[in-house]
Amino acid sequence: MRKFEKTQILKNVGSSWSALAINILVGFLLTPIIVHRLGDDAYGIWVMIFSVTGYYGIFDLGIRSSIVRYVSKFTATHETEGLARHINTSLFTYTVIGTLAMTVTIALTLSLHQLFPKMHPGMLPQARWLMLMAGGSVALGFPLGVLGGILDGMQRFYITNWTGILSTLLRATLIVYALHHGYGLLTVAGITVGMPILTSILRGVIVYRLLPLPLGLKYVDRESFKQMAHYSATTTIVIIAAQLRFRTNEVIVGKMISLAAVTYFTFGSRLVDYSQQLVASLGQIFVPMSSQSEAVGNMDRLRKLYVAGNRACAFIIYPMCATLLILGKSVIEVWVGHKYVATSYPITVILAIPMTLFLMQGASGRILLGMGKQRDFAFVVLMEGIANLILSIVLVRPYGIAGDALGTAIPMLLTTLWFLPRHMRKQLGVPVKTLMREAYMLPLLLAAPLAATLLVLQHWRFAHNLRQLAFQSLVGGAVYGAGLLWAYRSNRLFHVGDLKLIGEGATMEGLELPPIAAGYASEEEEV
Repeated sequence: MRKFEKTQILKNVGSSWSALAINILVGFLLTPIIVHRLGDDAYGIWVMIFSVTGYYGIFDLGIRSSIVRYVSKFTATHETEGLARHINTSLFTYTVIGTLAMTVTIALTLSLHQLFPKMHPGMLPQARWLMLMAGGSVALGFPLGVLGGILDGMQRFYITNWTGILSTLLRATLIVYALHHGYGLLTVAGITVGMPILTSILRGVIVYRLLPLPLGLKYVDRESFKQMAHYSATTTIVIIAAQLRFRTNEVIVGKMISLAAVTYFTFGSRLVDYSQQLVASLGQIFVPMSSQSEAVGNMDRLRKLYVAGNRACAFIIYPMCATLLILGKSVIEVWVGHKYVATSYPITVILAIPMTLFLMQGASGRILLGMGKQRDFAFVVLMEGIANLILSIVLVRPYGIAGDALGTAIPMLLTTLWFLPRHMRKQLGVPVKTLMREAYMLPLLLAAPLAATLLVLQHWRFAHNLRQLAFQSLVGGAVYGAGLLWAYRSNRLFHVGDLKLIGEGATMEGLELPPIAAGYASEEEEV
């Protein structure tokens, strides 16, 4: 691998993890402050409305993914004219979509009392303003999102990440200041939705300096739109499925149980969501790298990305899952208080296991997107999303918020265990048994001592405060870190053994991946 490429990967992965660490830390610290200042019902409204506006992601129509793919492809093949037309066509289309999203926001704002009948009438005015602010921010974010897509397609993820870090820190500072001086829900919301807009403007200035493409309606053409639509059609299905999978839970709970129940569900699911973000940040370079490899016909590199990337995902998610299952009660108690443990912890358990099985294959879906072969995967995850919605509605009444979580977990298990590894075998020719051995065996062996250590520590003394929790986490982390160090020193950490392919008489023998291969095979945003 060229020195420049290694440096680029290191910058991208390092900045991604830095951004994620700060996001998780800020979210972890801000959430109890906001909840305790605003109350369970107000926080429930916050989660509900941002979940509703999260459905606007369906309007994306897969355009952002097409921007990443074709920016990386056109820059690799030096097609400047095609790149200019694709960017201008995407910007025009996103502007139309943003206008449509704002129209929908106004309609939802006027009918909010019908959408959430369990909402207290006294909170309706604040909820309406919150809907306008959140929906307006998302609507404006569509055309501004082209800028981030260009940076991702150029594999300049570190620019996106560092500007995001600055935005996150400034947002947290302003929110703490506002709450400390007695400001309420709408002020916090204004800060939350305003900072991403300012960040996108800053990214626009950077993009113009890096890639000064001409802008204008004359570069908007039908052929570029057809090209974009052809790629985006199945990506749109993936986006819809993601909304059904991850955005319906809070809405169903709020509509069928109560706003306070949304808060309890959120605390249990948020811990799992942090783990998902960690793996997604690892994958931020998957789509453009696999797209470039596919564009030049380098299947060997795609297979390396597939195996090494899923192994890297497993290295991350296995210890996270063990920590959530064993220390989850302590984390919730220290984070938001003891009263949430009994109700929120079962949600964490129900969601953590299927999410781990899904995230340890985090490289697979992104490689399919980069190759432009996501159609079958898209339809399967759409069926999963529909099943998620139906099961959650059916199970939430008899089993409460745990039933909602089960509605998400069951379909995800079927997709993860049965479809995805077999589909990737068909696309890349890597047998499932080979993937299991090369990608997952070593991470599983290294995570086992961590799990045993945490079990012993929790049995010895249950962690009720931050000091005790930090001690147990550090000891467990040291055990896992020692295992990683041993694997690295013995050349087992990044080495992929004999990779025999289906349908090809070839064997890739002894692939030695560089120390930064943990990020070599990564991808999110977010599909």
